[in-house]
Amino acid sequence: MSDGFRRVAAASDIAPGEVAVIEIDGRSIALGHTADGRWGAIDNVCTHDGGTLGEGELEDACVECPRHGARFDLFSGEVKAMPAVFPVNAYPVREVDGEVLVDLGVGTRALEIG
Repeated sequence: MSDGFRRVAAASDIAPGEVAVIEIDGRSIALGHTADGRWGAIDNVCTHDGGTLGEGELEDACVECPRHGARFDLFSGEVKAMPAVFPVNAYPVREVDGEVLVDLGVGTRALEIG
């Protein structure tokens, strides 16, 4: 297992189709569990105006910001719907023995807000 993978939740903590805010090592992550059982993690900030993505909705592997409806791909961080135009960082996730692990050791870029 990579040194960057850290336990962030029990798999039973987040139901399929849900997204949650996870705070770890000074980072805020939006951790999502898709309806088909996959896990994804992205930065927990909307690049449109700083909204909290982990308080939004997860639909079809996209997290929707609860403030203005910008949508981000849960696996790539790519913007899927405006008003956001800048992507967020995405983090590899794996589930091992009922534990959800996120790789915080991957390279990230500074986020552009606005």
